[in-house]
Amino acid sequence: MAISDTQKIDYLWKKIGYAATKTDTAANKDATNEEIASPLLLRGDKTWNQADQIPGTLPVSSSGVVTVYATASPVECTVLNTASTNRSWKTNSTDWIPPEFGSTYLAKVYIHTSANAGTAASGGTQVFGAGSGNNDEWFFDYQSGVLHFIGTNLPNGVSFTGKSVYVSGARYTGPIGLQSLTTSTGNFSFSGSTINQDVTNADFTLDSAGTGKFIFSSDTAVVLPSGNTASRPTATAGMLRFNTETGKYEISTDGSTYTALRTSTDAANITKDIFTGDGSTSSFTMTVTPSNEKNVIVYIDGVMQEPTTNYTISSTTVTTNGEAAHSGARIVIMHGFAD
Repeated sequence: MAISDTQKIDYLWKKIGYAATKTDTAANKDATNEEIASPLLLRGDKTWNQADQIPGTLPVSSSGVVTVYATASPVECTVLNTASTNRSWKTNSTDWIPPEFGSTYLAKVYIHTSANAGTAASGGTQVFGAGSGNNDEWFFDYQSGVLHFIGTNLPNGVSFTGKSVYVSGARYTGPIGLQSLTTSTGNFSFSGSTINQDVTNADFTLDSAGTGKFIFSSDTAVVLPSGNTASRPTATAGMLRFNTETGKYEISTDGSTYTALRTSTDAANITKDIFTGDGSTSSFTMTVTPSNEKNVIVYIDGVMQEPTTNYTISSTTVTTNGEAAHSGARIVIMHGFAD
């Protein structure tokens, strides 16, 4: 005999309307009196973070996030005393893996002598969800771990005297809840407030479509990647990092080298080289190689010279164009303004 529509509706009413486990008929226990919670898996605090690691076939033994209760060691249930006699049994464990992960996860149920789990499968009576044809079906709530004989009758021809219900199957025992998410989505995994890139040496890419910008909405700060000089990644134009060895922020603008950024507390290391003209010498050697020709200023007798027009620079050598500075001329070369 099939389960009556009334029983099915009662189950849905209790499950969906009250997030409760059906443990008795509607006549004997109203939805508001069902005391065992059975939340839907849509709740964030019940999310199975590593559900993707549940194999499609029930493992032979516990492995990874799956704890197996084999037929040789099923869980002995306790009767729910608030329900009709022997009507509902509790495994006292939640998060059983339902058959939606694979048909082999379908729970197996045995009735056998109490405190004798080891021989429940071999010496007890196995009862099936479809029943024996006497309207004695059972339903197992995989979330709450409660077995309920949902048919009108208890299993046909079975005595419960001195016996217990035993359940064989598997439970998800991995991390639960979004606040401790450690599952992977592609190449990323999450743990608390940390996002990890699981592929060694792979780039971490944030891609904004169109003209969208990356906005950090906070009044605190952004902590940049940091490390010593040896840990610098291969330079790419636009890279920005903090060098713990030099104590400076550094950036790569050309995609091949890094340049330290000057801060307000940095003083320019300006070098002043002074020469005296002799009427014939037109090349003068600076004591330090400038980082850039634009950081060099040349004066002759207090008059600033124009780059390229009045002088040229090659490495540490400044060469005046045209006639050499007259004898006794004061030549001042200043450099190091942005080194």
